[in-house]
Amino acid sequence: MSVKIAILDLYAGHPNQGMRGIQDILLRFREANQLKLDYQIFDVRAKNEIPNTEFDIYISSGGPGSPLESIGSEWENNYFTLIHQLEDINRNPDRLDKKYVFFICHSFQLICRQYQLGKITKRKSTSFGIFPINRTSAGKSEKFFQGLGDPFYAVDSRDWQVIEPDEEQFLAMGAKILALEKERPHVSLERCLMAIRFNTYFFGTQFHPEADPVGMKKHLLDEEKKNQIIQAHGADKYADMLQFLEDPRKLEKTQYQIIPAFLNQALLALQEAYL
Repeated sequence: MSVKIAILDLYAGHPNQGMRGIQDILLRFREANQLKLDYQIFDVRAKNEIPNTEFDIYISSGGPGSPLESIGSEWENNYFTLIHQLEDINRNPDRLDKKYVFFICHSFQLICRQYQLGKITKRKSTSFGIFPINRTSAGKSEKFFQGLGDPFYAVDSRDWQVIEPDEEQFLAMGAKILALEKERPHVSLERCLMAIRFNTYFFGTQFHPEADPVGMKKHLLDEEKKNQIIQAHGADKYADMLQFLEDPRKLEKTQYQIIPAFLNQALLALQEAYL
């Protein structure tokens, strides 16, 4: 059995650790499961590259900038045309080859905006670092989070957020909020949505489940990022982040669990379809 995966690169040519993290997970998954797994990268924002619907799994990356400024752009129109085509396949009872999509960070904000699940706003300050993520009641039974703590730890890197969930729209779609931003009792701001199961086949996280301690350390040692963190959170917080990476197991648990669990679900469904 062969598995074809499309990686939708939304970084618009900006340097990042996300694409490396995604590929590392796929290569590790391929080896662990002895699969004929092939992936192809599509530069969606910079080159308007969009895959067809012949892939089994789609992983849509994070990326820089506002999730609002691309409204009406050619690349975004083509991106959502693909998403709608995948939705049509998944709704078709005669199609056994269902399409699985994982949305990360910027992609998560885009799909939440498209589904009108909440309000997209800019944060008062950049969130960058390793933070606790709190599971909701639905998140406590989410199989992709099995084995993770509550809270669990993940990399957060964003200037934008999804807040004020539209409960009627969630109910109409059958979507579920699985995780929220860490509690901040001293701050009178609404906690943003951090993970959503949109349906059986579509799943997304605001945080970066592909991030690993190696990539995070490179980020933290970058002078611009270092100054950004110290300015926003203080030198003590920056020191805490570096200290956290001395014990990488908490971050590795997130990286080794969420996307691999998503891949496992898709793989089992594909095996059933091909039998």
